[in-house]
Amino acid sequence: MAYSFLEKEIKRTFQGLPETLPCGNRVFSGKVRDIIDLGDTLVISTSDRVSAFDRVLSTIPCKGEVLNKVALHWFSRTEDILPNHIIESVTPRTVAVRKCEMLPVEVVVRGYLTGSAWRDYKAGKPISGIALPSGMQMNQRFETPLITPSTKAEQGLHDEPISSEEILRQGLVDPAVWDTVQKAAIALFRRGTDDCARQGLILVDTKYEFGILNGQVYLVDEVHTPDSSRFWFADSYDQQFRAGKDPHKLDKEYLRQWLMDKGFMGDGDAPDIPDEVRIETARRYVGAYEGITGTTFAPEAGGIDEVAAVDEYVKKMR
Repeated sequence: MAYSFLEKEIKRTFQGLPETLPCGNRVFSGKVRDIIDLGDTLVISTSDRVSAFDRVLSTIPCKGEVLNKVALHWFSRTEDILPNHIIESVTPRTVAVRKCEMLPVEVVVRGYLTGSAWRDYKAGKPISGIALPSGMQMNQRFETPLITPSTKAEQGLHDEPISSEEILRQGLVDPAVWDTVQKAAIALFRRGTDDCARQGLILVDTKYEFGILNGQVYLVDEVHTPDSSRFWFADSYDQQFRAGKDPHKLDKEYLRQWLMDKGFMGDGDAPDIPDEVRIETARRYVGAYEGITGTTFAPEAGGIDEVAAVDEYVKKMR
C-alpha cells in the first residue's frame, strides 16, 4: 500500500520528550520510550526513534503511534491471562501505567528456529541453555514454543542469552515468580499465535517484560508489537520453507536487513538512513498495525503537541 500520508508525517517525526518538561519533571529516555516517574505512576511516551542491533539510529514516521496502539490492542486482548500495568491513554503515543518492580530479565518466546537462535544453533551453541536436536533447518517450527530469556543490557550494549537454570541459580527471580512468568509467557504467546493466525499471520517470536506490584506479577512494557516481535505471512510459509527461502515478513526486518547489507550489525559507525528507507520502514510498521489489528491506521499523533499534552497531564497528576 502507498500510505501517502507518510510523506507528510516524515517531516514531523517525534524525536522524544525533552530532558525536563516545562513543569519541571525530569524525563528518563530509553532507546525508544521516554518516561516520567510520578511515584506510583509512570507516564510513558513512545517516540518515533528506531533502534536496531541495540543502537538508536534514526526516526520512523508514525512509529511511536503504531507501537503504542498495537500494544494497547494486545494489553486489552490478554488481560484475562495476566493483569497489565495500563491505567489510561494520555495521547495516541503516551500512556499512564502502574509503576512495577521490573524483573531483571526479558522473556523471549520462540515458535521457530530463526534469527539469533538459528545463528547460535548453526554455530553448535545451545539456545539459552536449551540443546536442540540435530538436523533442524532454518525457520523450522518448534514442536512447542521455547522460552529463551535474555539479560537486560544498558543502552548501546547487547542483551545476552541466559538459561532459566542460571536465572534461578543467580537468584535473579524468585522461583515461584519465575514459574508464574513462564506459564504466563506461554499462554500469552499462544493467544498471540491464535489471534495472528486469524489475520493470516504467524507470530514467530516475541519478548515479554514482567514486573511485580504488591506481590502480583504484571505484564508491562509492550506486547506483540513490530519492535518486540517477528511476524511472517502464513499463506506462503510452507512453500518458502520447503524451497529453503526466507519467509515473507511483516516487521522491521526490512531495516535490519538494509543495515546488514551495508555491513552494519551494531558495531562501529552506523550508516545514514535515507528518507526512502525510513518511509519504507514506516510502511512496514503501518502494514503491521493493520495486519495485526484488522483495522485501518489513521495517524493522529502528528497533529498533537506531545510535549504540551504530556506536560499538562503530569501537572494534573502531581
